[in-house]
Amino acid sequence: MWAVVPLKNPTDAKQRLSAVLRAAERAALMLAMAEDVIVALQGARGLDGILLVSRAREAQDLARRHGIDCWAEAAGSDLSESVQAAGGYLVANRRAKGTMIVPGDVPLITPADVEAVLTDHDQLTLVPDADGDGTNCIVSTPPNLIRYRFDGHSFKPHVEAAYGIGITPRIVRSEHFGVDVDSPQDLRNVLARLGKTVTRTYIEGSDIASRLAHPHNASTAV
Repeated sequence: MWAVVPLKNPTDAKQRLSAVLRAAERAALMLAMAEDVIVALQGARGLDGILLVSRAREAQDLARRHGIDCWAEAAGSDLSESVQAAGGYLVANRRAKGTMIVPGDVPLITPADVEAVLTDHDQLTLVPDADGDGTNCIVSTPPNLIRYRFDGHSFKPHVEAAYGIGITPRIVRSEHFGVDVDSPQDLRNVLARLGKTVTRTYIEGSDIASRLAHPHNASTAV
């Protein structure tokens, strides 16, 4: 089982946070959250490796620091296309029997959360976001059992895709996997729950926490 962590170009990341974070801060936050996700995956049992999927130089640096693989998706690929292609890459080059797709913006996850999702996995396991709208983790054995559709409203389509090929998906609701960061309120919620992490260290080393607490003082500079 290989973990697949897609990471879009940090300079384009988290546009919905532009009301409170500058472009450089959004990029640094995205990388910090991705690092926390990688650390959680590295501490979990049941994974054969981790593949960071990104063309960004910063992602390659992050992969080197943690001793994991980095694979550059095709230019112009969207998230769904990137993770689909990554599954094919892992089958062809790492003989992967399964993939666990984990976004880079779920910094609350722990090794225990990862192991809980993997436990009792058979063919297809889906983890919805806290609203039950998006999909924050997919485990597929073999890789690419279904066509992925990551568009913020993917959970129902992924369930329907599973039934469409005769599979009843295993659905796991996870408190920590359910929390991703897309909006200023998401970031406030995560900050209130973060332990000692790279993400917390970054936020506390800046004035971001203050701006989140006093949004009327937030910078809208990009």
